[in-house]
Amino acid sequence: MAKYYDELPEFLIEWIKKQHMFWVASAPLNPDGHVNVSPKGTADCFHVLNSRQVWYQDLTGSGVETISHIRENGRVTVMLSAFEGPPRIMRLYGIGTVYEYGTQEYESFIPPETRKPGSRAAIVIDVYKCQTTCGFAVPIYDFVSHRTQLLRMVDNVEALDRASDGTSSTEISQKGIKAYWTQKNLRSLDGLPGLLTAPDSKVTPVSVFDRDSPRPKLHRLSSKQEGALSSGANLAIGFVLGALAATLLHRVLSGNGIGMFTT
Repeated sequence: MAKYYDELPEFLIEWIKKQHMFWVASAPLNPDGHVNVSPKGTADCFHVLNSRQVWYQDLTGSGVETISHIRENGRVTVMLSAFEGPPRIMRLYGIGTVYEYGTQEYESFIPPETRKPGSRAAIVIDVYKCQTTCGFAVPIYDFVSHRTQLLRMVDNVEALDRASDGTSSTEISQKGIKAYWTQKNLRSLDGLPGLLTAPDSKVTPVSVFDRDSPRPKLHRLSSKQEGALSSGANLAIGFVLGALAATLLHRVLSGNGIGMFTT
């Protein structure tokens, strides 16, 4: 059963801190425009300022839909879901504000020591309604690890910005993160403005990413799961082979003038 709150109660704030991912939904005013839903899962990106305000560190992606939609109309919904423990779905309905990389506001929210590779904005959301629902249909999953591919990839790209800083090498700078923002993050799918100032910022990306940190391994099935999967596969193969053998026998017997069913 759905419950509504005018602000985030403390028990939900504590629950939010334990979640490993969230989703952000937004849409343009144009009724024919693209509605966007983005999953976010990097550790320590989502933060609760108080019972009516949350924010997250927005990382570089191939699109810029959420930023563009917030710039146009401010509407944004954040959803979190329990995948372990008691079921719960929570939605935060709010009005968002974008603070781009290089601005004073961005620097106050995301100082260099907490900045992740590819960080391009702080998205601040003023929450006007919080909703919880049962989540009874959401599957139960075990959390294994956060992925680090994005952080490693973008750290390599930002290294080119650092290498070109103070030099006249346009070849290097044209392959850096700011060049990528210019190529991919200036407009939404519907042509709305995305990043406005970050691509021209004079702030050089810093790196606090630990490149020697272990890479997460893909989760492997247990021996029991592998055995069950193997048994199921063998059963399916046996069924297919049996059907093929029956069809072949039928054709052979029919070809000799002997029916499959004789009386």
